[in-house]
Amino acid sequence: MLNCEVLEPGRPADAAVIWLHGLGASGHDFVPVVPHLGLPADHGVRFVFPHAPQIPVTINGGMVMPAWYDIFAMSLEREIDLEQIQSSSAAIRELIQRELDAGIPSERIVLAGFSQGGAVAYHTALSYPKALAGLMALSTYFATAREVSLSEANKGLPIHIFHGTRDPMVPETMGHTANQILQGMGFAPVYRSYPMQHEVCMEEIQDIGRSLKDWLELV
Repeated sequence: MLNCEVLEPGRPADAAVIWLHGLGASGHDFVPVVPHLGLPADHGVRFVFPHAPQIPVTINGGMVMPAWYDIFAMSLEREIDLEQIQSSSAAIRELIQRELDAGIPSERIVLAGFSQGGAVAYHTALSYPKALAGLMALSTYFATAREVSLSEANKGLPIHIFHGTRDPMVPETMGHTANQILQGMGFAPVYRSYPMQHEVCMEEIQDIGRSLKDWLELV
């Protein structure tokens, strides 16, 4: 089981958000965002921020760092280690199962991911055999569009894509491509862009909060 930073709500949890960080970061990265989401004070949402394993990353000269999978080349297609992304996806499924075992219905579990974490979130959510509440793809790309086996249970999955118009690491065209691929698969993603680089901004954080309130019926 992956090590995680976990933020418990003030009352017993009845929903969960599993939020994956990007390359070289950690589960601590998005913890400070939670108070700015604008959620009701008495929300019952558990936030789970897993730490990626430490692995060598080819594009960074083989340096060992937190990563969900190796990246061999930074082309727009992104040459990646498919087995590792599938392994990371399996680890996220274990975290989902832990929430199910704790009494959280799958329909009240949201997956979110930034950059590399978003690629894993795409693969996990779209193939997961039980209906999830939603998927948030932040400054990321759909790395396994050709390989993923779509789940019947999540064919109506709400998907919100957030991307920076000035992103030098994951160019916005990769976000648009994911949006088009998803539409071709029968999904109806919502796409939002912001005048930012490879990061998050307050307007985006507020939009994420609105998505969560909508999907999890938080009032």
